[in-house]
Amino acid sequence: MREAILTAYFVVQATIDDQAQYQKYREAVVPLMGKFGGKVVARGAKVDVLEGEHDTRPVVMFEFPSMEAINAFWNSPEYIPVKKLREGIATLNAWAFPGN
Repeated sequence: MREAILTAYFVVQATIDDQAQYQKYREAVVPLMGKFGGKVVARGAKVDVLEGEHDTRPVVMFEFPSMEAINAFWNSPEYIPVKKLREGIATLNAWAFPGN
């Protein structure tokens, strides 16, 4: 019997102080995520609150082949210089969770 392959999701919400510099981060991070199997499934999405609260910031959601792939990206040596591109110009909330 084949084992089901679970996807995983990585969601980012950012407060950006310098859009031009953050664009450089975006241009570097998206291809790097691709090397780990990540792909954008929602970009700059406005959240439609059906119940509860949301702080109105748009979200970006990526799909990865696994939680291991997300962690491999996040902890990779290649991400260190990319992450430095957003230091001091953006604050992120980032969440990862497995699909089913």
